[in-house]
Amino acid sequence: MSSASNDDLRRLLCVLGIAIRDAVLMGRAGAASLSAVSGYAGGDTIYAVDKFGEEAILAWFEKCWPGEWPVQVVMEGIEADLCFPAGTAVADTRWKCILDPIDGTRGIMYDKRSAWALGGIAPQRGEETMLSGIVAAAMTEIPTSKQWRSDQLSATSDGPLIATAQDLRGGSIQPLVTAPSTATDFAHGFSSLAKFFPEGRTLTAQIEERIWDELIGLDSSPSPTVFDDQYISTGGQFYEVIAGHDRMVGDWRPLVFRVLDMGSSSLVCHPYDACAWLVLKKAGAVYEHPMGGFPDAPLDTSSGIAWVAYANENLASLARPAIKKVLAEFLP
Repeated sequence: MSSASNDDLRRLLCVLGIAIRDAVLMGRAGAASLSAVSGYAGGDTIYAVDKFGEEAILAWFEKCWPGEWPVQVVMEGIEADLCFPAGTAVADTRWKCILDPIDGTRGIMYDKRSAWALGGIAPQRGEETMLSGIVAAAMTEIPTSKQWRSDQLSATSDGPLIATAQDLRGGSIQPLVTAPSTATDFAHGFSSLAKFFPEGRTLTAQIEERIWDELIGLDSSPSPTVFDDQYISTGGQFYEVIAGHDRMVGDWRPLVFRVLDMGSSSLVCHPYDACAWLVLKKAGAVYEHPMGGFPDAPLDTSSGIAWVAYANENLASLARPAIKKVLAEFLP
């Protein structure tokens, strides 16, 4: 049985991402409605568009995954054990692959904004397999109908970021240059916390307002100096930092919902949403828990992830004291 290198795994995740992207684009062209609700799983709603990605994944693993590298697949929408080659027991797998076939479903199904096919893979350690164990990751853009370019970013734990842009009109692929912001403060730039839905938004906004008051002083300028742009996709938020568009993004919903005693019924960021964290790190950005340390979790479909990403260490060093102070006040 041959051994898979981290780069072998990265390349496979990239090919899988393209298969998911192409299946969604093809299915979208003939679908009467992408926004119909088809079920619920892992605390999230499954829409009709999600089925295109799910079907593409199952077909791809059956046809393309190397049999000598048995793998368990964990993804939103699939609750039962899923291993390849088909029939392999979880105990006999060597790898654990976590996927979000379409991260950003709500944006892409209304043709508002790109979604992302996300994947990460780690050595199989059963229930002890954690996000921190991921050795290869990839994120592949699923573009809107008017968009001709699809970006793909991937990385391994022992290699650099690899970024490409594909022209979907003719198929040509070119290197993509990415660079997180080098700004040393947050003035006149985009930064935001996830508050996509009504649940918990009041407390999240209060926390965010206090943090900015600590960092820049509210009402200290005739016009606003910090801009908010909500991209309903963790992969999309990662990309905005990687591309140099956003200086800080964060998702603290698990912490907010705990204080509000909202339990696990409301949608939060899950391990499959954050499985491309390695790509963000290799791009040069800072990724951590808002109170410090790595935001770790098992590779499952139910754990909540609280995280924050900064474009660079200067911004992280500036924001950390204010964030910790305000969170200690609001989220004891």
